[in-house]
Amino acid sequence: MAKINVTLGYLFLIMNLLAIASCNTAHSDPVFPSVSRKTTNSAPKHDNIITDTAAYKKKMIRMANGDTSGKWAFKNEFPNEGAILPYKRIIAYYGNLYSTRMGILGELPKKEMFSRLNKELAVWQKADPETPTIPALHYIVTTAQSSPGSGGLYRLRMPSSEIDKVMAMAKEINAIVFLDIQVGLSTLKEEIPVLEKYLKHPRVHLGIDPEFSMKGGQKPGTVIGSFDAEDVNYASSYLASLVNKYNLPPKVLILHRFTKGMLKSTKEITARPEIQVVVDMDGWGSS
Repeated sequence: MAKINVTLGYLFLIMNLLAIASCNTAHSDPVFPSVSRKTTNSAPKHDNIITDTAAYKKKMIRMANGDTSGKWAFKNEFPNEGAILPYKRIIAYYGNLYSTRMGILGELPKKEMFSRLNKELAVWQKADPETPTIPALHYIVTTAQSSPGSGGLYRLRMPSSEIDKVMAMAKEINAIVFLDIQVGLSTLKEEIPVLEKYLKHPRVHLGIDPEFSMKGGQKPGTVIGSFDAEDVNYASSYLASLVNKYNLPPKVLILHRFTKGMLKSTKEITARPEIQVVVDMDGWGSS
């Protein structure tokens, strides 16, 4: 069994677009950070946009819950057919199978974890009967490390045998899967392509964690890292290419963020109908 240096606390993810509750000490921006997205003129034309745009817009406006600040204004951007959000609420358990300290996925035996997840699904379904809940397993597939390792990149990739275990667990409960990347001193361009055999599966989505993106060469955990629009656009472009190549429904791309500086140049993030970008506010610290 590989040794993992624990750098991320216990997280429990609940997404409609996304809300997160943490069981550890949380530090958050006072203002919920949203991503301003633009559609570039050079983007290819798509003919698979959802047909019932009125129903989609209605759900998006409903989620704004009467907001009058303008920060949640619907921008008439529509996803391709088959999009999960906002039609369903994703209830996700997060973690790594090698660690009992990185999240409930890994902390509890499978049977107990499934039982708790099913109960959580029922709670949210009762709270909002109009929005079906679906389970997800959010697996940290590349973990930031406190030691450099043989490649000097301060990150550890999980073996295929471990990823396959999560895929099998998800199949048991008809769950979707998020593969989450903590790059350390590596880059998304190095880490995402090695996961293509999983990401081309229609039920597998992606999460990227700027907290452990050490652009200044620091050891992970010593400072809070960051991604910028170039990083996010690379991830979404790569996923979009898989959606088009393999005729997949839209992918969900999770961006972790609990400080404004973790995600830079957000106005330059490109909107794509193949990708649903979700920025979450998550907890930070150790339990």
